[in-house]
Amino acid sequence: MFKKLAIATTSLLTGTMLFGTLTFAATGTEIVNRADNYLGDFTYKFGAEPWNSGYKYSDCSSYTKLVFMREGITLPRTSVAQSKVGSYVSKSNLVKGDLVFFDTNGDGKINHVGIYVGSGRFIHSSPINKVGYSNLTTGYWKTHYVTARRIR
Repeated sequence: MFKKLAIATTSLLTGTMLFGTLTFAATGTEIVNRADNYLGDFTYKFGAEPWNSGYKYSDCSSYTKLVFMREGITLPRTSVAQSKVGSYVSKSNLVKGDLVFFDTNGDGKINHVGIYVGSGRFIHSSPINKVGYSNLTTGYWKTHYVTARRIR
């Protein structure tokens, strides 16, 4: 009996069971906490990937990809591709960890992404503030907002 109990306990702790694998999805708060770890990091460089630049450079979508990857979630590489995964979320229903997408050059195409952190703010990699916070509810980002996706 003890041996069976020990095996069952070990299986639960490692996330496996006889009938499949348990999945532990990251919460929005965990994603935001991970995103905060990079505040002020990475000089913005379009097309750059932290994992290929000695963690010196990133662009917006490589930053979101890195944050989610570190939480066990795989995202595509570009903001356009990221805008097609997960499920649609209206702006009024955003929660921590949702991806928010923008058209920054007015051509009708998504070309920027960030992570919603709550209270009308999001964190992103940008030329202006490296990895930093911006307000989604006023000014530039309000007028360039396109859509949002929930990945979890």
